[in-house]
Amino acid sequence: MIATQTDGAPLIELHGVTKVYGEGQAAMQALAGIDLRIEQGDFVAIMGHSGSGKSTCLNILGCLDSPTGGSYRFQGVEVSQLTRDQRARLRRYYLGFVFQGFNLLKRTSALENVELPLIYRGVPARERHKLACQALASVGLAGWESHCPNELSGGQQQRVAIARAIITGASVLMADEPTGNLDTARSQEIMDLLCHLNRDQGITIVMVTHETDMAEYAKRIVHFKDGKIESDKQNGRTN
Repeated sequence: MIATQTDGAPLIELHGVTKVYGEGQAAMQALAGIDLRIEQGDFVAIMGHSGSGKSTCLNILGCLDSPTGGSYRFQGVEVSQLTRDQRARLRRYYLGFVFQGFNLLKRTSALENVELPLIYRGVPARERHKLACQALASVGLAGWESHCPNELSGGQQQRVAIARAIITGASVLMADEPTGNLDTARSQEIMDLLCHLNRDQGITIVMVTHETDMAEYAKRIVHFKDGKIESDKQNGRTN
């Protein structure tokens, strides 16, 4: 969809990536030369204090921001060489996004929220409806299709957001503090769901979190500090 994949290339590869905001004396370096490799089927938790660069890195991986320097390759393709439309297609067809605030349309049913990415693709209404029902069932919300966000718990709203993120068949799920607005029990439910999607559907997950107990669900934990990767360790979890 974006270009021909390079055989043997990792799913995601950052090399020497930098990000600078502002100019001159007001310049602030958010990333100071990041090297990161993520294989298909991995589950990576990115941790670090506020200002460490973890969210900036996720935004670059999700093509929501561009690096100042260095290389970002997706399936072996240099993202900086893609046109604006090609980057938009990469987000639309390969990447799914889940945020702390759920970002659901408040007066719209769960089914219609989940259908939204397919509307942008021009998928016919009957097919959208079928796929949205399947996506909601896959996150444990069969029977909740007609409920609006204000009729759902926080955990259920995040499940709707996850269903919306995966309905397009995305190969990578970018999750930015997905449990940040949830209590402990609902957080564990969401993490169990992410593990299920990673294990049983092969979806690669890159998750930013400040919660150590949530990071423990991941296969790898990458710690950022002052715009650099301080550590990158296997977690010993196979999900």
